[in-house]
Amino acid sequence: MSEVMNVSEMFGEYVFDLSKMKERLPKKVFAEVKSMMETGGEMSIETADVVAKAMKDWAVEHGATHYTHWFQPLTGITAEKHDSFVSSPDEMGRMIMEFSGKELIKGEPDASSFPSGGLRATFEARGYTAWDCTSPAFLKKDAVGVTLCIPTAFCSYTGEALDKKTPLLRSMEAVSEQALRIVRLFGNTEATKVTASVGPEQEYFLVDREKYLQRKDLIYAGRTLFGAQPPKGQELEDHYFGTIRERIGAFMHDLNLELWKLGVPAKTQHNEAAPAQHELAPIYEQANIAVDHNQIIMETMKKVAGRHGLTCLLHEKPFEGVNGSGKHDNWSIITDNGVNMLDPGKTPNENIQFLLVLACIMKGVDTHADLLRQSAADVGNDHRLGANEAPPAIISMFLGEQLEDVVSQLIETGEAATCIEGGKLDTGVRSLPVLSKDATDRNRTSPFAFTGNKFEFRMVGSSDSIASPNTTINAIVAEAFCEAADTLEKADDFDRAVHDLIKEYMTKHQRIIFNGDGYSEEWVKEAKRRGLPNIKSMVEAVPSLVTEKAVRLFEKFGIFTRAELESRAEVLYETYSKCINIEALTMIDMATKQIVPAVISYTTELATSLSAVRDACAEADVSVQKEMLIEVSSLLAEMKRALKKLKEVTAKAAAQEEGEAMAHAYHDEVMPAMDALRAPADELEMLVDKEFWPFPSYGDLIFEV
Repeated sequence: MSEVMNVSEMFGEYVFDLSKMKERLPKKVFAEVKSMMETGGEMSIETADVVAKAMKDWAVEHGATHYTHWFQPLTGITAEKHDSFVSSPDEMGRMIMEFSGKELIKGEPDASSFPSGGLRATFEARGYTAWDCTSPAFLKKDAVGVTLCIPTAFCSYTGEALDKKTPLLRSMEAVSEQALRIVRLFGNTEATKVTASVGPEQEYFLVDREKYLQRKDLIYAGRTLFGAQPPKGQELEDHYFGTIRERIGAFMHDLNLELWKLGVPAKTQHNEAAPAQHELAPIYEQANIAVDHNQIIMETMKKVAGRHGLTCLLHEKPFEGVNGSGKHDNWSIITDNGVNMLDPGKTPNENIQFLLVLACIMKGVDTHADLLRQSAADVGNDHRLGANEAPPAIISMFLGEQLEDVVSQLIETGEAATCIEGGKLDTGVRSLPVLSKDATDRNRTSPFAFTGNKFEFRMVGSSDSIASPNTTINAIVAEAFCEAADTLEKADDFDRAVHDLIKEYMTKHQRIIFNGDGYSEEWVKEAKRRGLPNIKSMVEAVPSLVTEKAVRLFEKFGIFTRAELESRAEVLYETYSKCINIEALTMIDMATKQIVPAVISYTTELATSLSAVRDACAEADVSVQKEMLIEVSSLLAEMKRALKKLKEVTAKAAAQEEGEAMAHAYHDEVMPAMDALRAPADELEMLVDKEFWPFPSYGDLIFEV
């Protein structure tokens, strides 16, 4: 009981949340801040000064000496510049600690040093960070000391969004405004806001840090660029939900404590499918807070892992041949008077508001399947999507037997008279309880699956920010709600009009529904027949950002301008090129300086052994040594040819004009050349004496943790 109480007391200890504001702010100021958090508006400088002083006093009491505007540029990770609270000494020479409302509300980082896709030039450096008061400030405690972190948005001097958060906040406002129109149509006059709610499940790998530091590919690229399969992988399925080992358990315990102090509601922890792979899942939160907390989770995982002599790998595919890592993004929308708009109730066939919401989401996902796919595109995810471990690259929606049956009835007749019920599950053991059974199964192969009262977008990569996927989901749903509301608000007969609209949307967009095996080749063929896009790589996904359809969508709701979309496309192309270039150069470096010399040493050893045996006994059978020498030497020659080819195509790609052409060169030419170099190297690892191999094997990395 005491342990539960301690956790309860420590939760949010390092967070300047509403409860601490209420304690430290005058009632009038607290009311103004709370109102601004709920409904928006501009804070007066007088109020900001009071909040800043209270925030600074609280932080200093916890040992803080600096503050930072904590933001999320287009790098996909967080950024921070620390300023101390130290001000000019007073007339007695005593140091004064100050923090003003102006410093709280606005910062000025250099906007030209972050990715901007051409929005900012080197000589145009000014940018602004703006306090996101809806996401609470928190304290970061590490070797630097204690720093007050203030979550902010980041924009250029000319007003364009240079970050992940600003478009997310814009999209949240858009979906809230349009969702309110829907609930008003059904008589809900109490709701004043609809909030996008998100719960991202975070998968990750843990490896021994000493072994990690012996692998340049893990250090530079975050994934293994070489590596033969160990005798045992995940085929026995014994790691999934298995007993958590002591060393990993100690890491998870410390991670939970750190996250709880930071107000992150970490709830679930377990071993994942692959050896050395694990998962953490938090409780659902408001979308922008969930985005901030997911960044905190990833940063904290890396920090805590280091304390335990481990390294946390967040790459989507750190090891070839075993499951990669994703970040399942669970999304729903909830009114501020407690109505989950994705809750079907016990009889979804009679829940007209839910059916309209479902029809709108079907419309949005089908219309903008390319954009939704793009929102989960990153360099590492190319290695994961489409394999038998993650959703395919084809966007589809899983509804389950119950809702699919309701949709089918509505399409055929315009009415859904019946609804499949869940029933009971009898285990056949008298001492076990009879279980209530859900009306539908689940489908882990679906990229966008309905799971009871939310949609689970399973495509998102483990290292990626969840801001972009949720911005896109909010936008496409807002558009569908807007078009539905435009029709229904002017209808003479609302009941008839809403039934007709539900049938129309579901009929027109039923092709997006697929409840079967997303891993199968049959589905690839069926999806093509239906006309669903199959976008297999990040490079192929980028153009969907700048189509006229995408520009109309995002500009309509003020989420992105055309210039902002074009800049993001350029950033994505640039990111892809740079990442693959780093990987190619790392492979060249490892092959040239480590693998080739090691194999030469081994062949020399074989040749010496062959000569020694012959000299000792001319009649001895040395066929095995000879065959080994020939096989290893042949693979070494193949590797040398592949290495030369990789050097050539990498130099050629680097000489391309930056942007789409360069990204395609890296995707179309460099990536195949990397695969061609890896193939003989991995075969050699299986043949060369372990004492000669220059870095830890897969077995060393994923089983010896």
